[in-house]
Amino acid sequence: MPPRKRNTPRSVTILDVAKRAGVSPMTASRVINKHPRVGAELRDRVQAAAKELNYRPNLAGRSLRTSNTARIGVLYSNPSAAYLNQLMIGVLEETSLSGAQVLVEKCSGIRSQRVAMKRLLDAGIDGVILPPPLCDSRQTTQELDEADIPVVAVATGQPAEGVASVRIDDYHGACAMMRHLIKLGHTRIALIKGDPKHTPAALRAQAYFDTMEKAGLEVPENYVAQGLFTYRSGMTAARALLELPTPPTAIFSSNDDMAAAAVSVAHGIGLHVPEDVTVTGFDDTPVATTIWPMLTTVHQPVSAMGRAAVRLMLEEIRRRRAGRSKSGEHQVMKYTLVKRQSSAAPPGR
Repeated sequence: MPPRKRNTPRSVTILDVAKRAGVSPMTASRVINKHPRVGAELRDRVQAAAKELNYRPNLAGRSLRTSNTARIGVLYSNPSAAYLNQLMIGVLEETSLSGAQVLVEKCSGIRSQRVAMKRLLDAGIDGVILPPPLCDSRQTTQELDEADIPVVAVATGQPAEGVASVRIDDYHGACAMMRHLIKLGHTRIALIKGDPKHTPAALRAQAYFDTMEKAGLEVPENYVAQGLFTYRSGMTAARALLELPTPPTAIFSSNDDMAAAAVSVAHGIGLHVPEDVTVTGFDDTPVATTIWPMLTTVHQPVSAMGRAAVRLMLEEIRRRRAGRSKSGEHQVMKYTLVKRQSSAAPPGR
């Protein structure tokens, strides 16, 4: 018989205490940390729940919160490894300058997110950076806010009120790409959309439709394919577009991973890029320059955004420690249209 697995008891967290006492995690945290502005009735309820659950505060985390050291969590579920790598380079560069510590947790569904958040809370984190697509999860930001943990959202198209964020102007970046394709002479331009749960995907798609309309160009229904920002979804979408009876002469992909997939599909069915079909992306992640032809894309300064996210987070932490309200600052960084070998005039021009 295989050895029986031993059930390791899960440590009790501040969230468990809050649930048992029927209060918010913020209130429970204030009681545990002896905050003076808590009513006697609430204080008694939280203390009773903590005693009943045998709750032990994380002393390491508390010492970090009361010292000059900051402990920053990064909670991610991004399907693009290239994007995440670029972001983490910036995060690590900036935290090494400030002396802050970084804890990284990966998650997928809602249950996985909650487990990951509990691990971060148990580790005594002072704030959490949320890369896409979690930057657009209102439930995640709300639960962290209830636990009195500041959040910085990276690359969200709709920054939540009171939540600090760093992003680019996705709409105008996509408009710049579309104007480039139209200037080259393309009239049959298709779109591979990004994950519908991510707000920049909607902004990039809206830019596509608006620019086509402004140029007086028709958008056939089958010229818009749904992707999920993954290479595999890009392959499926590109195959559907390039096998149409009248295929597009240009494909605008909502990120570089899907654009790279479109180039691969084109090569696989005997088309040359850009002689037969132009393919462009968005983000300018490393994959844009590691395939042939190299991608025309919109450069998003992802590493710089990671550095900016850390700076915003440290400012939020300082404000909390000084007893001031959160700033919710929104920082918009510059994008750049990068023209490379994957784009050219349509066949016959």
